[in-house]
Amino acid sequence: MARDTLDATPISDRGELVAWMEGGSKPERSFRIGTEHEKIPFTMGRHEPVPYEGPKGIRKLLEGMRSLLGWEPIMEGETIIGLADVTGGGAISLEPGGQFELSGAPLRTIHETCSELNAHLAQVREVATPLGIGFLAIGMSPKWSRSETPVMPKGRYKIMSNYMPKVGTLGLDMMFRTCTVQVNLDFSSEADMVKKMRVGLALQPVATALFANSPFTEGKPNGFLSFRSEIWRDTDNARSGMLPFAFEEGFGFERYVDYALDVPMYFVKRGDHYVDVAGTSFRDLLAGRNPLLPGETATLSDWINHLSTIFPEVRLKRFLEMRGADAGPSINLCALPAFWVGLLYDQQSLDAAWDLVKDWTAEERQTLRDDVPRLALKAEIRSWPLREIAREVLKLSQAGLKRRGFHDRLGRDETRFLEPLEQAVLTGRAPAEELLELYHGPWNGSVEPAFDALAY
Repeated sequence: MARDTLDATPISDRGELVAWMEGGSKPERSFRIGTEHEKIPFTMGRHEPVPYEGPKGIRKLLEGMRSLLGWEPIMEGETIIGLADVTGGGAISLEPGGQFELSGAPLRTIHETCSELNAHLAQVREVATPLGIGFLAIGMSPKWSRSETPVMPKGRYKIMSNYMPKVGTLGLDMMFRTCTVQVNLDFSSEADMVKKMRVGLALQPVATALFANSPFTEGKPNGFLSFRSEIWRDTDNARSGMLPFAFEEGFGFERYVDYALDVPMYFVKRGDHYVDVAGTSFRDLLAGRNPLLPGETATLSDWINHLSTIFPEVRLKRFLEMRGADAGPSINLCALPAFWVGLLYDQQSLDAAWDLVKDWTAEERQTLRDDVPRLALKAEIRSWPLREIAREVLKLSQAGLKRRGFHDRLGRDETRFLEPLEQAVLTGRAPAEELLELYHGPWNGSVEPAFDALAY
């Protein structure tokens, strides 16, 4: 997330929270695509992590990007922590361990979002190369320990770092060593949101399998194909997971608000200051009873910022976030939004996808989600290989993209962005399996070659 919100509009009751969320509904003609991706910076010479400070650090990288792009700096006190394109809506931000994130502008087509991505990567290279900084296209840092990973100077991350070990064993790994690609998509109504949420949750393991790309930890195989996904299983189960209640009768904005109200808070922001309220209740803040904020009641920014600290496989704000994929090469970064847009932005494909998964039980969905980090496309549900499910889902996505009918200047439609996923289904191999084959073969049991092979 590029920046935390500051909006002092008072919120007095649950109904206002529901109304705010429902206000995200928009007509289909206004649907947009927002793609976010993270990448791991490293020093080109020694393949070491890049600190924030120093003549060739992250601060210098941000300042260089600011000079190149003319974007507005995002500051925390005197410290630059990101950049915002106030005209187009995009932003650059830092994850806790220095992962460099592009939050793309809301765009109409996959052609546009892929052009944005490629332009960003070219711009980053222009600034980073003279600093001796490269970037890894992978879902988890393959080499450095947690203690070797730098800490970015952001107040919210300090609070989260203190809280994470109290609620899980892998939360700090999630924060400091993983990278994802996700797409943010719109809904037209509560009913549309519900169907998209359910399809997104049920099929998120398919995306995890297709994009699995985090097989190394501290220089050796970690036993998983998507260790990034496995990490989420023991980060903080109060704020992550498959949301089984989303499949219950009556699910809608109110039920999600009730869920979010019960997720423990991390912080509130007052001016430039983060107030540590970790573990306390938003319900108490709403009622003016939060013990760490005596006499204060909730504001709209408190709610918006709180929603950004909830991490299920699909997250609801005023749009839906698909959160299950590892970061990877640029063609995969374009494939992720294409995959979900083809499924969720075409009514025929959305209905067919729901028909595919609607009879799966909560236990079956959870078992599939638990198996995928280790097995990827070799996982099964009801003895049905996930590879075959992925094949059917890709057909639906492809058909949806064709019906959208958006073509580039060469007359190509958006289905071309699915090609790396079609290849994965054809071979039955996730990207991580290709990396492991290299590790055990030409790389001679070393991850060092990854810094050349996986550099953007």
